[in-house]
Amino acid sequence: MKRIEIDIADPKQEQRALQEWARRVDVGEDVPEAVPQLRFVSLHQLHATLTEKRLELLRFVADREGLNTRQIAQETGRDYKNVYDDVQRLCELGLLEKRDGKLFAPYDEIVTHYSLRIAA
Repeated sequence: MKRIEIDIADPKQEQRALQEWARRVDVGEDVPEAVPQLRFVSLHQLHATLTEKRLELLRFVADREGLNTRQIAQETGRDYKNVYDDVQRLCELGLLEKRDGKLFAPYDEIVTHYSLRIAA
């Protein structure tokens, strides 16, 4: 099962993690391939970007891959322009892929993390 992880990132923690990764690469350590991730600076930004409609659209495409934007708008009963805008944003995020004008969902699962405490 192919998955992507979504995090709410603390900029300072992100900087420390990047520095640690660079240090490990510099000394020649094997760095395991990371799970694909999306990071948002706030829970508000995540919810504003991955709206309920966009998540519904993502699930619809995952269930019916190979449709184009117009077909999706027709089958979901949504306005074409709104579907088009949502598809564009989901493609920018890497949550949808467009091949020859047809849409595909590259992931089977989205995992969201929200830490209550910032690691020291």
